[in-house]
Amino acid sequence: MKKQVFRVCSDGFNGAWYPAPSDSGRGLILMLGDSAEDYMARTGAKWLNRQGIHVMAMSADKKDYGHHNYPLERFGIAIRFMKAHRCNKLGVIGASTTGMMALLAATCFPELSLTIAISPPDFVMEGFYQDDRDGMRERPGDNESTVTWQGKPLPYLPYAYRHPEYWKKILEESKAGGDKIASRKMFDESERRHPIQEEERIKVETICGKIIFIGAEDDVLWDTCRYIRRMEERLGRYPHESSYESWLYEHGTHFAFPESMLKMMLPVGSGLLVSFMFKAGREHKKECRETRIDIDRRLRKTLADW
Repeated sequence: MKKQVFRVCSDGFNGAWYPAPSDSGRGLILMLGDSAEDYMARTGAKWLNRQGIHVMAMSADKKDYGHHNYPLERFGIAIRFMKAHRCNKLGVIGASTTGMMALLAATCFPELSLTIAISPPDFVMEGFYQDDRDGMRERPGDNESTVTWQGKPLPYLPYAYRHPEYWKKILEESKAGGDKIASRKMFDESERRHPIQEEERIKVETICGKIIFIGAEDDVLWDTCRYIRRMEERLGRYPHESSYESWLYEHGTHFAFPESMLKMMLPVGSGLLVSFMFKAGREHKKECRETRIDIDRRLRKTLADW
């Protein structure tokens, strides 16, 4: 089997199919990077292929990390393709915003029996663009959700700030903390101004199979460990058919990836990106690396047992 590329105009979604060398019957939907074909996605797919897993990488557009009104039905199209290619076990993995999207996809498609969410929020985020409007790298959508389902935007937590103040606040917070990017205070302020409503929360209790939540306390994009604990509490309150594990670490930053995957992305100095991006990555290099090594070990085992 060879790589196959998909486009919204012809196939209904943007993606790339990366089959494993041997047919294991297991397939994961991967959302990582700006594009389903960029280096980050290709490397993530290669790492999963080495675990014997076929990969369908998906992205919002041909090359765009912005997410606004993304139809969750696109996961269903990808799932049908994977089933037709002998994937009898299906799962989804995402990180950061796409960690949220992985959880949301799993709430809609019960055939996803493994959901891995790295540094996720527990709510639907407001949509955002990365189009450099007015010199700002990122901006909020115009009253848009990140995702839609059955033609309707899902309710979302609105950002505390609008364009152009939104990106200016992120730059201020990043500079003050010594990070390349930080928005934790902005998300805290968003929640202070608009306490999260029930309809905006991810209904994790409806997810089937196994859920893996991964996060670090020193994440400066948002307070992912607090969000993960809230999802644990929700699973404790509502009946559910899933099993779940939370891998929470003191150090690890927003980039809580398996160490060997990061090494594939950066063969020389796998921790350089983490150190470059985040102050915690510079001040706690050893601890962050130990976190990535532990995630690597546990994730390999999870995938082997699946």
